[in-house]
Amino acid sequence: MTPSARRTAQLCALATLAATVLPAAPVQAAAPPPALRFAACPDSVPAPPAPERVECARLSVPLDWNRPHGPRIQLAVSRVRASGAPAERRGALLVNPGGPGGSGLPYAVTKRAKLPASVRRSYDVIGFDPRGIGRSAPVDCGNMGGLFAAPGADPVPVGDAAELTYLTSLRGMADDCAAGAKDVLPYLSTGQTVRDMDAIRLALGERKTNFLGVSYGTYLGAAYAARFPQRTGRMVLDSVVGPWNWYDFDVVQSRALLRQRDRFFAWAADHDDRFRLGGGANEVRRAYLRMRKGLSARPVNGFGPSEFDRAVYRALGRTERWTGLADGLRAYLDDGAVGGLRPASAFDGQDSRNYEAANRLVKCADGPAPSPRRIVADIRRTRSLDPQPVLTGMEASTCTYWQDGPAHRTPLGSPDAPPVLLVASAHDPVTPIEGARQLQRLLPGSRLVTLDNDYSHGVFASRGNACVDDAAAGYLVDGRAPEADVRCEGPGLPAAS
Repeated sequence: MTPSARRTAQLCALATLAATVLPAAPVQAAAPPPALRFAACPDSVPAPPAPERVECARLSVPLDWNRPHGPRIQLAVSRVRASGAPAERRGALLVNPGGPGGSGLPYAVTKRAKLPASVRRSYDVIGFDPRGIGRSAPVDCGNMGGLFAAPGADPVPVGDAAELTYLTSLRGMADDCAAGAKDVLPYLSTGQTVRDMDAIRLALGERKTNFLGVSYGTYLGAAYAARFPQRTGRMVLDSVVGPWNWYDFDVVQSRALLRQRDRFFAWAADHDDRFRLGGGANEVRRAYLRMRKGLSARPVNGFGPSEFDRAVYRALGRTERWTGLADGLRAYLDDGAVGGLRPASAFDGQDSRNYEAANRLVKCADGPAPSPRRIVADIRRTRSLDPQPVLTGMEASTCTYWQDGPAHRTPLGSPDAPPVLLVASAHDPVTPIEGARQLQRLLPGSRLVTLDNDYSHGVFASRGNACVDDAAAGYLVDGRAPEADVRCEGPGLPAAS
């Protein structure tokens, strides 16, 4: 035996001895959470119609579920009880409005008001602010590299110098978040949040988690099904984020927004008697570009191209906002007014600073980051499709400069989970339907309810479509997925109001 081989054999023997003699490290387990003690809610939570009432509680959970005896944070939870007789009750229905970054505490009231009566009678609706959001240990990233400056820098860089400035702003955003949220930075992932969801289930005394998630809520639900397939109950995932990493999803969305904006241009042209933007789609496009160019040269009261793109992004996602967007274009071209296009928070009534910070923190904790080279290449590729794209939704670009970003992908879906119900609008630009089709493959037996001839984000108990609402309500109440995928006829493009 050579000296090298002899040394290798000795090391292997020592390793075997150590494994035999040394005790295994104990596996830490968190103590079961106490039952939730519900009381009055903060003023930010609206009251439901009498005689129903909303109540709120706090739940203590580990900051890091991998160290259950370490530091803890408090989660804010809300509840509106089922309105039906005890025999009708199906349990608790946890709900999430999306984001990532959306506050779910008031959602138990606002979403429940839109749910079919059979669902309201059957379920206690449970809202919660995910960690880092709202009243659950909210995070703050400070100035976020100038994101909140008014007017903001043009979000579509053109040329080498502008691209370098764009990357520098992303680095500034990452640095501000690393400084402002350094103690919680690694623990705001979807993976940690699904552990919080299971703690809520346990604190409520429920055997399984029934769940309704919209937009990012679908990602959250799919991650819960991957982690806890045996504890997954009836789950409706509406407007599905596909099983991509976040940056890839953002790129897919940016291309879908181009298609949606073209539809908007053609729609506005079809209603030229109402909006006076031009009788053809190209004329409306030119009017749109005149406004954006004018705001780039001379912002109006802090409203420049960044604020304009944010307003356009928000309007393109829901066709009922198209009239307001077209009116805003006309008002600016007539007299330079921008009041009708003032950007709202992504979730109205929520602190936009907290939302924007949590959005980046969650996305960057969930999976791999793009390289600066890829970011620039994708912007150039998108601009080759349309010289003036809307890049507002490219939040995961920040992750390229994240400190110690993860290389993993958050697991989504499981063959061991029960069938879930996926819901999608056929032409949703915010969460394109191909995401739902891909996620369906990871959840065997699941069914997809498609609202055809529809162009908006958010479908179940949102679009007022009886076919969709009946299918989802039947699944939630009876527990049986449809025998096959369901197609419902949508409303088409809206009339000009």
